[in-house]
Amino acid sequence: MKPINEMKMTFLSRSANEGFARAAVAAFAAQLDPAVDELADLRTAVSEAVTNAIVHAYPDRLGPVTLTVKLYENGCVSVQVRDRGTGIPDVARAMEPLYTTGGEERSGLGFSVMQSFTDRLRVRSAPGKGTAVTMEKYIAPRVKGRV
Repeated sequence: MKPINEMKMTFLSRSANEGFARAAVAAFAAQLDPAVDELADLRTAVSEAVTNAIVHAYPDRLGPVTLTVKLYENGCVSVQVRDRGTGIPDVARAMEPLYTTGGEERSGLGFSVMQSFTDRLRVRSAPGKGTAVTMEKYIAPRVKGRV
């Protein structure tokens, strides 16, 4: 299915850009007239994905994070967060709750949070080449005149 609208942006892996990415996705997805809770779910998932890229992909340097958002007629919002950083050697293990490579200050719940706030989550990664996290959230059609 072809998207009805899409956007792409790239920013540096600075922690200040996490809020920018979250707000940009929410503003773009607003075209589908989501409910407040649907938008909050999307913002939370994007926040986790971008934070993971900032913290884990480039632990000792800045690097590019690319955010691609596609909107579909069926109400699907597809968000991809991609980096060209360190990559994940074992994606299945990294997706286990409480698993982290970030030390004591990290909870290891990033992928679990992304899964719980979206309808579909895919992670592709290769060590030394980076990671692409793709999340899909379906926005329920709004009944005209409903408040």
